Amino acid sequence: MDFNDKVIWITGASSGIGKALALEFSKQNCKLILSARRETELNKVKSECNNTEAISILPFDLADYSLMKPIAEKAVSFFGKVDILVNNGGISQRSLIVDTDISVDKKLMEVDYLGTVALSKALLPHFISNKSGHYVTVTSLMGKFGSPFRSGYCGAKHALHGFFDVLRMEHEKDNIKVTLICPGFVNTDVSHNALTGDGSQLNQLDEATENGLPVDEFAKRMLKAISKEKFEAYIGRKETTGVFLKRFFPKLLHKVVTKSKVR
Repeated sequence: MDFNDKVIWITGASSGIGKALALEFSKQNCKLILSARRETELNKVKSECNNTEAISILPFDLADYSLMKPIAEKAVSFFGKVDILVNNGGISQRSLIVDTDISVDKKLMEVDYLGTVALSKALLPHFISNKSGHYVTVTSLMGKFGSPFRSGYCGAKHALHGFFDVLRMEHEKDNIKVTLICPGFVNTDVSHNALTGDGSQLNQLDEATENGLPVDEFAKRMLKAISKEKFEAYIGRKETTGVFLKRFFPKLLHKVVTKSKVR
């Protein structure tokens, strides 16, 4: 895929992977729509990008999933179309199942799954009408296998794989592509913002995340996967071998992950 003249809409663009993607895409000859909850932070990201006149800001909250149709219409109005939707917005979790209130599971599903699905469905008629479109959804390696302290997060990410695999099947005839990006550990603030068992934020950087792939390197590798229109891409370090182990040696993966000190 050539990103020339494409309109790319990125959610979760105020920090972390979303910000790194915005900076990397702004080096291409394309137009960007940046979304997240915090308008001030989005404008800061925009100011750091190249070609700022080709960047629009559209703040909204994925938790408000009943409002996605007018948001999608607003996005299309900026440049007359959207070619690629990068579903990157979401929240993580760090708590044991026994300590996690059901309201936290609900919040994770509302933001990570229902918000993403509702936004994607709101944009789908536009893609069908254009007979072209590309959904790029950032799930996680946790969308392929589980890990302690992340039960609700894993559930939401697994659900995304089920939904977008079917979307790809149903709309291949409309020339609509789906790429699922599965990050391993990436050095971002994801653990800082992760929900604990009572719904409060963790507010600390865990060791695995701190030692993860530099976010700018991740963004470059993600752009390559998008350009190749891959079905799925596993981007990280040795933790990506978990996908192979889950498929062929699930009991071994269980032992490795259960004994791991990663939190």
